[in-house]
Amino acid sequence: MSTDCCKSGFNWDGKPTGKETTLAGNKAYVTGSNKDAAILFVHDVFGWTFNNLRLLADHYAKEANATVYLPDFFGGEVVAVEILDDPERREAFDFPSFASRNSKEKRYPELLACAKTLKSQYKKVGAIGFCYGGWAVFQLGADANLLSCISTAHPSLLEKKEIDGLRVPTQILAPENDFQLTPELKEYCNKAIPGNAVPYEYVFFPGLEHGFAGRGDPKDVKQKEGLERAKRAAVNWFKEWLH
Repeated sequence: MSTDCCKSGFNWDGKPTGKETTLAGNKAYVTGSNKDAAILFVHDVFGWTFNNLRLLADHYAKEANATVYLPDFFGGEVVAVEILDDPERREAFDFPSFASRNSKEKRYPELLACAKTLKSQYKKVGAIGFCYGGWAVFQLGADANLLSCISTAHPSLLEKKEIDGLRVPTQILAPENDFQLTPELKEYCNKAIPGNAVPYEYVFFPGLEHGFAGRGDPKDVKQKEGLERAKRAAVNWFKEWLH
């Protein structure tokens, strides 16, 4: 299975407005000042320092009126964003080894600790995960006493048992072309999640590909419209379930 879409895309211009802190022992970017509502943002392969995701976190904080945390779940390892512009470096990046170092079994305890810490500090907590972060928010979404809702854009590594386990309102931002969220998995989500008796929103993005919501090309009209629509959809989802 190709992983090219997980390590390709575009850097966005802009300067994040938040600050760096720690959450449950993990380094984290935090933005926003709401004392009642928080969002846990689980990053993609480019990690917690990725400028695009920090800019999105700022948007979520301001537009959904929440405090957003983007922690490091790769143990300090940072994938150089330069591979986005360098095909040779992108080809040389050993994705299987990277994925092994950051397996579900290794990283989920950290994810759970961060979510529990936020739940102890805020009245309502939501979570959003892009690509790698997709499976993570599905697992967290199995506990209705922990999260108020989840959202995910083009989730990776997702298993049917994680879909079956959902117990909180769930939103999926799904591009048409996705080697991870395959047509078969899309169909399964659209049948299984309503059967879990939780509110469900499936937002489809025709013509777009895996990674568009966090690494889409803002100079391409279709991609720009898609990533902006994805941002608005997530904001509206959190406004509905966190307030």
